[in-house]
Amino acid sequence: MGFRLPGIRKSLFAANPASSKAVDAPKGYLAVYVGDKMKRFVIPVSYLNQPSFQDLLSQAEEEFGYDHPMGGLTIPCSEDVFQHITSCLN
Repeated sequence: MGFRLPGIRKSLFAANPASSKAVDAPKGYLAVYVGDKMKRFVIPVSYLNQPSFQDLLSQAEEEFGYDHPMGGLTIPCSEDVFQHITSCLN
């Protein structure tokens, strides 16, 4: 019997919908796009309650509003910053 700890998952699919079929996030997770290259990460929805992640969401709202053409949330920070913040949430 095994168990899985929640954490971010790097998507195996490209962020560009023209180059691949986007796969929905599993139940309890959501897709976010991060960085200049819009790398797709699948994160647990439990992150939404964390103050540090809520700060990222506020920045995303200021920069992008509620229009997210990629199908997931677009987070306006570098991949390194995003991974550092989410690693502290695990």
